[in-house]
Amino acid sequence: MAIGESATKTFTIYASEAAKLISKYVQESGFIHVVSHLDADGLAAAGIIGKALLRLGANFRIRIQQWVDEKIVADITSDKPALTILTDLGSGYLNVLSEHLSDNRIVILDHHQPIGDSTGNILQVNPHLHGIDGSKDISGAGVAYFTAKALDDANRDLAGIAVVGALGDLQDKYEQRALGGLNEKIVADAVAAGCLKVEKDLMFFGRETRPIHKALSYTTSPFLPGISGEEDKSLAFLVSLGINPKHGDKWRALRDLSEEEKRQLCSALSDHLISRGYPSDVLNLVGSIYTLVNEEPWTPLRDAREFSVLLNGTGRMEKASLGVAICMGDRGSALEQAEAVLRDYRRTITQYLSWLMEKPERVEELESIYVIRGEGFINEKVIGTLSSILSTSLPKPEKPIIAYAVADEEIVKVSARTLDMLTSKGLDLGEIMRVAAEKFEGKGGGHDIAAGAQVRIEDVDAFVKLVDELVKKWREQTEVGS
Repeated sequence: MAIGESATKTFTIYASEAAKLISKYVQESGFIHVVSHLDADGLAAAGIIGKALLRLGANFRIRIQQWVDEKIVADITSDKPALTILTDLGSGYLNVLSEHLSDNRIVILDHHQPIGDSTGNILQVNPHLHGIDGSKDISGAGVAYFTAKALDDANRDLAGIAVVGALGDLQDKYEQRALGGLNEKIVADAVAAGCLKVEKDLMFFGRETRPIHKALSYTTSPFLPGISGEEDKSLAFLVSLGINPKHGDKWRALRDLSEEEKRQLCSALSDHLISRGYPSDVLNLVGSIYTLVNEEPWTPLRDAREFSVLLNGTGRMEKASLGVAICMGDRGSALEQAEAVLRDYRRTITQYLSWLMEKPERVEELESIYVIRGEGFINEKVIGTLSSILSTSLPKPEKPIIAYAVADEEIVKVSARTLDMLTSKGLDLGEIMRVAAEKFEGKGGGHDIAAGAQVRIEDVDAFVKLVDELVKKWREQTEVGS
């Protein structure tokens, strides 16, 4: 669906206002504190704003966080910044920011549903305030990009990083896994800047950089049972199809296959997924490919989706500074270290997915939702990645999935995901997470399609039960009204 000219115009006006305010504090040599989220979109957003500030000669620091709480507020206060910029978070914590930072000038560049009331010291750039869907039409990195472009048109060369952020936030919700909405304008800027190429092809992880059998084994979206995480079985699968994985002594990448070989492979994978009970995943085999043409071949930065996984890996594995440095242009030691982190991250995700597949009951089916109880086994920083992967592979896609893991001795981190088929009918997981969490004095929110919460460990069972009831209530009301 095209976004109205009026909505786009008012959104860009707010981005320009934010740029003017940032520019004012830079010119006054004020210290700027940037706080961003730890996922791929958050790191991309931080990198975009960081690069824009660096080009202006600003005095700034970047801090990466999972959420905003009193401790983060105290850290900001102790830094005594002239200006605080929050990217890819902030809109869900308006009451906290208004209460504890009322004397601080704040710019929020976010795409999550606003929760609470904003005070006069806060300038908020958020697509939801203009009727634009922040869950699929623009990401946090996209909001940061529009602001950076308003700061200086030369920052158009950062459009590719904004594309990475959008893909990292799984905003490729349009036909054939394409980006749409305001993201389309960012893609156009990236193509015009000569840093991006868009085409249709098989959606393998490492399609540009890995031998075909490794690309197959590294692919987790869609998850290929018996192939994902299994290099030997991936190689055997190719051989069984008569597809030669080598040309002479050199391994072939997906880009080296003929069109006929690609069709043959796609057909075989479709049959494989259907035979394993995952027919809906067949649609995820082919889609829009976003190639960052200025990045070196055989690196994980060449394919924008792979780039986003690298960023997600650095954030989730507590090496977020590497991801931000790469977004700001570091292609030396930061990239080398990040590739090692990416390998660990992939192994971790595959380990958790295999653990879940070993015993199907670990994905517990309730009346209206699925639940993964990660308890102390699954790292809370990757719980969102797991729920995203599994949300497209559920036996009953009409049921959302929530997953949780222990964040510390008192709190669990909850991640909720659903599909467009439910949000198009009015399901809003962000609102359900907010209502359920607040019932137990926790915090929740996010997008209609992807949301999260933090609640006390002792309340988690009651929280899960309430979420199940809220989804059931929504379903009953929807059926009555249909």
